[in-house]
Amino acid sequence: MKMRNSLAGLLLGVLAGLCAPAASSLAADLPDLSHSLTRQAPAPAPALRLKDLDGASHDLAELKGRVVLINFWATWCPPCRREMPSMQRLLQALKGEAFDVLAVDVGEDADTIDVFTSQLDTRPTFPILLDTRSHTLQAWKVAGLPTTFLIDRQGYIVASAIGGREFDHPEIVQAIRELLRK
Repeated sequence: MKMRNSLAGLLLGVLAGLCAPAASSLAADLPDLSHSLTRQAPAPAPALRLKDLDGASHDLAELKGRVVLINFWATWCPPCRREMPSMQRLLQALKGEAFDVLAVDVGEDADTIDVFTSQLDTRPTFPILLDTRSHTLQAWKVAGLPTTFLIDRQGYIVASAIGGREFDHPEIVQAIRELLRK
């Protein structure tokens, strides 16, 4: 019994030691962000109705006729933190187009998110929505963070990605422009 407790303690110590540096390093040790989305057969997007940081309600159904990038993320997720500025640059690159970005924060409160966004060079101008109880995360069958979905004008998921992305990469911008022409 004593040996089992010692081994368990040793294992926990090793795991804590391995995880601590990763948690403290925001992006330095991360691989390059990917620059593509995986196209898929169109599937109806699940319902999405959440409040933003200011308490305003946002409903995906009200954005029908527009192309929408939905990103599930959290402030504790290094790839999520790293890709956030590229979503803002993407939105700027497509300014004036029928395009929206919705960032769905999972399990955190507005104050936590505000602290994170205040540290960015440019605060996001797109809505950051609160999924504090992860109900939307479950409805969308999100398996990991970050996860991104691209929704066409008819409200169908046409592409997705798990893991960090460089959203303003020409390949992604081109894919969105193709959808905007349809």
